[in-house]
Amino acid sequence: MGGEIKKTESVTAGQQPASAMTGWVRPLRVHLSAIIVLLLIAISVPLMWLTFYEGRHAALDSATQQMRLLSRGTINLYEGLFLDGYNIISLGAVIPALSVEPPALEDSKREILVRALQGAPNLESAYVGYPNGSFVHVMRAAGSAKWREAVSAPEGTVFGMRTVIRPEGGRPRSTWHFLDADGKLIGSGPEREVDFDPRRRPWYRAAVRAGGLASTGPYTSASTQSLTLTLAGPSQSNPGVIIGADVLLETISKMLVEHAISPNSVGYVFDANGRLIVHSDPQRMAELIDSLAGRSKETNALAMNDANETAAGAQSSIIAQVLARIRVSDAQPVASDEILAAVQKLLPGTDGTAEELVQFSVDSSPWLARVASFGDAHLLSGYRIVIAAPVRDFTEANVELLRKTLLIASFLVICGIIVALLISRRISRALVMLAEDATQIGNLDFNHWRVSRSRISEINMLGGALSSARDAIRSFAVYVPRELVRRIVASGQATAGAASRREVTVLFTDIKDFTTISEQHSPEEVVDMLTAYFQTMNVIVQRQGGVIVQYLGDSIYAMWNAPNEDADHVVKGCLCALELKSAIDRLNDENAAAGRPRLVTRYGLHTGVAVVGSVGAEDRKQYTAMGDTVNVASRLEGMNKQFGTSILASQAVRDRAGPQVGFRPLGAASAKGRHEQIEVFELVTTGA
Repeated sequence: MGGEIKKTESVTAGQQPASAMTGWVRPLRVHLSAIIVLLLIAISVPLMWLTFYEGRHAALDSATQQMRLLSRGTINLYEGLFLDGYNIISLGAVIPALSVEPPALEDSKREILVRALQGAPNLESAYVGYPNGSFVHVMRAAGSAKWREAVSAPEGTVFGMRTVIRPEGGRPRSTWHFLDADGKLIGSGPEREVDFDPRRRPWYRAAVRAGGLASTGPYTSASTQSLTLTLAGPSQSNPGVIIGADVLLETISKMLVEHAISPNSVGYVFDANGRLIVHSDPQRMAELIDSLAGRSKETNALAMNDANETAAGAQSSIIAQVLARIRVSDAQPVASDEILAAVQKLLPGTDGTAEELVQFSVDSSPWLARVASFGDAHLLSGYRIVIAAPVRDFTEANVELLRKTLLIASFLVICGIIVALLISRRISRALVMLAEDATQIGNLDFNHWRVSRSRISEINMLGGALSSARDAIRSFAVYVPRELVRRIVASGQATAGAASRREVTVLFTDIKDFTTISEQHSPEEVVDMLTAYFQTMNVIVQRQGGVIVQYLGDSIYAMWNAPNEDADHVVKGCLCALELKSAIDRLNDENAAAGRPRLVTRYGLHTGVAVVGSVGAEDRKQYTAMGDTVNVASRLEGMNKQFGTSILASQAVRDRAGPQVGFRPLGAASAKGRHEQIEVFELVTTGA
């Protein structure tokens, strides 16, 4: 056998770093943060949208409920306003003192009417008209500065009482009496002749015509020159005695303002013909009063022409003329009010006897309106009150709360992003440390090595570190059986302190006449031939589960069932020997065709117990198997010369191999250095 030949391998220098990858490459913390942020957004945005959507609808539902409740309160006040008048009329109708014509029981009349107004603070006045043309009228004086000045009312006047007495055959004479808050007399005005007859007033005529409770207005009051709505009804004891109560349109407007359901709400009152008669806005109410006052004077003038007509047909004709003229001159001074215009469009579609909550828009802004109609004759049949308010008045608090909720949610998302950045930074830092540690290890599988490239820069750092480790390990791995090292590490015996006994299958090979071949060829040619030879053998041994423990010049020393256990180690050793012979035969045919010498190889195979492990000095060891099993395998390889064979195996191999391989017995033979003979078998085929 020749000396030990060292195979040279080129070491690739200057590996391209993994970070050289082009494109969008960012640190792991960026990628991880992006993923976490996207997850946060994917979760939080739908939740925030759902919160906004549901909150908006909840706010709208809440607005509807608030509108329903608050507007009901205002409508109740409006109804109560006229209900007070109804109660006064109903009560006065059964009080005998009021049915007697003045001046009889004047003090009683005064006390009754004052007490009635004290119990109904929103009514302007209460009065009684008599069939002889007499009249008793008690009104509030505190809020009417023009009236106090006109009649020279003394300081402290709270109520004013006007008495009109019509002597038989004479002209009516009127006297004002001034009363304090308790109804006590504090002064009187001069007696004057007047051209006033209650029987010609709209409220009196309406009550007489109806034969019961009636409502009229708006018209101009003869006493206060204010626009008034009146409820009137007859006395039970004398149908010609008509008791009435006035409500000023200004009072209704103020009530709508004082009891506004929201900062931007508005209120309207429409008569039976759909005309606006009350507006909650003071400025627009003033315009409306001017317009209504002009029409009221025209109505009164037309009604005065009917003073001497008593036939029902003639009365109906005059009233029809009045209504026709009112409709012709029905131009509303507040028609430019967009809210009013929208409300007026709603009225034809609302039920005349029900309360409805409707929605409409003004300049794309949603509004809610409550429409209430009155069906009782004594409560102004056909009149409707409308309370309207923008939805934002009710939803503003909810929207503000929702806005704060969304801001808090956004803040939490931002906090989540910051936390994600911190966490990803820590993970990135840990991966960098792992990459630094990875530079201290190596991978012996150089044939399938792939440089890791990633869009995460830390993984690229690890790839560069592993690339450096590969170069370092590959530089010296050519001097050791790398598969053996790999299996030792995999089996956990890398740090084993001592060898141990175990059963192994050992294969020795040798090239026939290698010394002669070396002498006949140059060293370079010999190295080239051995390189191809050992490469072929190394691949086959590894494929059959064995490891090459050592290269011995032109020979190899291979082993199975160590360092990893393999129950089929005997069969695999036999199959490996047969495959090696077949592969080397093909290689020799190629050598012969190329003019190179044949490398005829002999094989010896034995199985048995050996001492396996790391053997050698403290600072340099070799993993090997020692014992008689190894010596027998080596002797069997040499005995091929004696029998003219290629593969010899022992009795132990034949007994353990079973039917998977075939053997030809050659008998017992003596091995060099052994006293006992060895039963020798030639391994000839793969199968019985």
